[in-house]
Amino acid sequence: MNPLFPLGQVVATPAALEVVPRELLHSWLQRHQTGDWGAVCREDWAANDRDLIEGNRLLSAYLTPDGTKVWIITEWDRSVTTVLLPEEY
Repeated sequence: MNPLFPLGQVVATPAALEVVPRELLHSWLQRHQTGDWGAVCREDWAANDRDLIEGNRLLSAYLTPDGTKVWIITEWDRSVTTVLLPEEY
């Protein structure tokens, strides 16, 4: 599937890198970039779809095999994408 937006510079917190295997992180970034917002509620999914068109911040959530939630946030100007744990926000 083709990317819907640029990720910009991709950064991750040390805590996120500690719990997410690199190959899984790569897969999640591809999903995020193609509009698969992961484990977000229906309302947040719809908001992301709107925000993609309107040029606002995008947030995806994915779960590690042990159930840890990880967020991927791309800023409104698409300059930076950050991978972090929700408690780090």
